[in-house]
Amino acid sequence: MRILVFGAGPLGSLLAARLHQGGQHVTLLARGQRLADLRQYGIVLKNWTTKAEESIQVPLIGSLASEERFDLVLVVMRKNKALEVLPTLAANCSPLFLFLMNNAAGPDALTDALGKERVLTGFAAAAGYREGHKVVYINAEPEGPAEIYLGEPSREITQRLQLIAFELSKGHYLKPKITKMMDAWSKYHVALLFPAFATTLYLCSNDNYRMSCTRDAIVLAWRGIKEGYRVLRKLGVPVQPPAYKKFIWLPEPVMVALLRKALNNPRMEVGMVRHAEVIRDEIQQLNGEFLQLAEKSGVFIPTIRFLVAQFNNQAPALPDGSRSLKLDWSGIIIPLLILVLGGLILGLIF
Repeated sequence: MRILVFGAGPLGSLLAARLHQGGQHVTLLARGQRLADLRQYGIVLKNWTTKAEESIQVPLIGSLASEERFDLVLVVMRKNKALEVLPTLAANCSPLFLFLMNNAAGPDALTDALGKERVLTGFAAAAGYREGHKVVYINAEPEGPAEIYLGEPSREITQRLQLIAFELSKGHYLKPKITKMMDAWSKYHVALLFPAFATTLYLCSNDNYRMSCTRDAIVLAWRGIKEGYRVLRKLGVPVQPPAYKKFIWLPEPVMVALLRKALNNPRMEVGMVRHAEVIRDEIQQLNGEFLQLAEKSGVFIPTIRFLVAQFNNQAPALPDGSRSLKLDWSGIIIPLLILVLGGLILGLIF
């Protein structure tokens, strides 16, 4: 299968290298200085955990001609940048485009430009950042394969979807996962990470350790996440992945403790912090898309609106370690009172 990876950022470079190592006929599209670096050094991958480096040479192109046909084009770009290149993609004769990116607005803009018969959507669960000409990455490694979620805009499990998943599985340390709920999965992923979490991270100078010590930031993040989930549930979007359901109902003090622990995980540097430093434009795009969903739902989202406004206006950071917001203990106190009352009633009966 002839595959073009359209986008030579950290994730696109990583996927191109792993597919090439798996024997696929892969070409990588890059521009400017990135193209020059790739021509000189190849794709240089540096494992964040082990610090081991490897260099992979793949064929390169600097532009996509309309007559250049590939069996599959992987579009691995920020959402806002992907929207900008839709005319170029639409003019190309390749039959199938798989968009691997964050997306809260659904596939309509993609299918309107290219046609439903040429579009698949998905997300690659790997992360990385540029260190000069090198890509420092996590996942897509022997210790942890990168899951690649993919689905049809129609929510069907088609033969072509299964074929693409099979071809991607040939890549080293890649693990495709077909889902009927790709659009729902994407929406919940955005709700989890962008209108609330990424914005509060910026209010802590984009420092996960500072955020872990600033309870107000964690409280704001969790309340924003819950508002985002309420928006999606009101719109009838099924919770994806289903495991998220158990978190929605956890009491705020419990979730604040869990988020603090997650923020102290060193892998957060690669998975979120270093990535968030360079994608302010995409965060604004995704936040705008989610606010449109909120308007459609009619759900009251004061925390999200506050955080997005702070982010857009580049507000100063929260005071380090601030704890002015009171935790909501009702999720713990009320169940405890019910248990105590139930115990008293049972005691009186028996």
